[in-house]
Amino acid sequence: MIKLTARQEQILNLIKDAIESTGFPPTRAEIAAELGFKSANAAEEHLKALQRKGAIEITAGTSRGIRLTGNFGGPATGTAAPRSAARAKVEFDDMPAIPAGMLVTLPLIGRVAAGSPILAQENLETTYSVDPNLFSARPDFLLKVRGESMRDIGIMDGDLLAVKKTDSARNGQVVVARIGNDVTVKRYRKTGNTIELLPENPDFKVITVTPEDDFALEGLAVGLMRTWH
Repeated sequence: MIKLTARQEQILNLIKDAIESTGFPPTRAEIAAELGFKSANAAEEHLKALQRKGAIEITAGTSRGIRLTGNFGGPATGTAAPRSAARAKVEFDDMPAIPAGMLVTLPLIGRVAAGSPILAQENLETTYSVDPNLFSARPDFLLKVRGESMRDIGIMDGDLLAVKKTDSARNGQVVVARIGNDVTVKRYRKTGNTIELLPENPDFKVITVTPEDDFALEGLAVGLMRTWH
């Protein structure tokens, strides 16, 4: 087995920690800042070395396109790119059979009716039976993503986001939030009493939650499914 250098192990552990805490891999800039590199290019070189050794897979063109392969401890995981997205039910026949007792049935939420709880029957489109080990934590439902505001971490229009229901979050986590009658997927940040919902696409603006807003956290993103046509 190919050995990693001490620095490569450090970066690999940083990636694992980021995925565990936020559900998504770190950017090159975040790795550089955490480890004291002068530029993101230094982080990129270490990532390429990890890819050559089979510890990760990198998808070009995305800021968080890093996937753990599981070759150096820990499960293969990552949610930032199509290669790492779990295939949806329409292609499960191509995957190894999983005993029914190991599957979890998740409701798929489409458009949310105004004023209704997100898991209300009228919001349910269908259900999927999936292996819960595909995700960083056991999800409670799937949400059909609308729009491109989270494009740069690989969450695309039409994707199915696996969500663990909760009403609290840490800074940096990707959340499903409700503002009034709108449900949105964004990165969460709270500074003092101010809550901001951050897009991962420069074409979209930060949403600042005001005290007057009817605001609620619906859950945390714990994985991604993509239907391949």
